[in-house]
Amino acid sequence: EDAVHQTILAAQGNARKTLAHTKGRGDVRGGGKKPWRQKGTGRARHGSSRSPIWKGGGVTFGPTKERAFDKKVNKKMKRFALTSLISRKLKDKKVFVFDSLEFAPAKTKDVSKFLSARMGARPSVLFVREEKNAHLERAARNIQKVGVASASSLDALACAEREKIVFEKPALVAFVARMQKENS
Repeated sequence: EDAVHQTILAAQGNARKTLAHTKGRGDVRGGGKKPWRQKGTGRARHGSSRSPIWKGGGVTFGPTKERAFDKKVNKKMKRFALTSLISRKLKDKKVFVFDSLEFAPAKTKDVSKFLSARMGARPSVLFVREEKNAHLERAARNIQKVGVASASSLDALACAEREKIVFEKPALVAFVARMQKENS
């Protein structure tokens, strides 16, 4: 469970982009001249008009783009997390294998009918093909909780996000070969 948790957190963090950014007092434009002399005015001493307490000044402890959310996870841990997730789903009888996942016209309606006939109403499914298939991806992308992955790009996050996994026979063979190659 710990390896799976760490792997999923790392994958989510690596996909995250830093958007929030504020400027500190050194980043704000202007403020090079001392606003008034140090002594004799009766006012408080100030060195810059871009101080955080001034209007138009920098932000004291705001978010910056230097913040990084990425984490490193070892290959062995990633592989272990993926195999343990799939073995758990196998044990719970949530892995299915079909000869082919071809839909003649790549229509969302056909994929939806296929899913409701075999998996019940509103299933959470990950289709795994041997290679990427733009037609199946396009047909499945408008259905909630349905994803498509290739056997070479299957990862722990994709498996954890979906309740059931549907393998195409050649994809299962390719996935097993990939796991054996990585283990040796």
